[in-house]
Amino acid sequence: MSPWRQARPELIIAAVFVAAMAAAGLALAGWPGLAVVATVAAAVSLLALRGFAPRPAATAGRQAPESDSTTRTITGYSQRRFLVATGISNPAFYETDLRPVLEHLLAARLAERHGVNLYQQPEAARRAFVGAAGDEALWAWVDPARAQASRHGIPRRTLARLIDRLERL
Repeated sequence: MSPWRQARPELIIAAVFVAAMAAAGLALAGWPGLAVVATVAAAVSLLALRGFAPRPAATAGRQAPESDSTTRTITGYSQRRFLVATGISNPAFYETDLRPVLEHLLAARLAERHGVNLYQQPEAARRAFVGAAGDEALWAWVDPARAQASRHGIPRRTLARLIDRLERL
C-alpha cells in the first residue's frame, strides 16, 4: 500500500485548513490576502514534503576516497608528452629517457606476444621485431646492445614508425 494512501486523512485535513485560511484571507484582505495565504501554504507544504522525503546516504559513504589518480593521469600524460618532444630534439635525452621507455615497451611486447626475452635472447628478439626490410633501421633505435649516434634525437617520422611497429608486434 502506498504511503500517500495511508496519509489520506492528514492530507484532507491540511487541504481543508488551507481552504479555510484562503477564505479568511480573501474575506479580510481581498485578493492580496488570498495570494499571501497561497504563498505561505505552498512554502509550508514544500518544507513538510522535504521533511518527509527520504534522506540521502551519508556523504562520506557515497564518495570514493580522495586520490590523486586524475592528477597523476594528467601529470603522467604531460610528462610523456614532454619526454617525446624532448627525445625528438635532444639525442642525450633520447638515450637517457625516451629510449628506456621504448625498450621497456619492446621487451614487454616480445615477452607477452612471442615468449622472447629481449635481454637474454637478443637475436630472437631482433628476428621477432624485424618483420620487413625497413624495420631493420628501426631496430637500431631500440637495440639494447648498441647506442644510437644521432645529432638531433629520434626523428618524428622514425618515432612514429617505431611506435607503429611496437603496436603491430
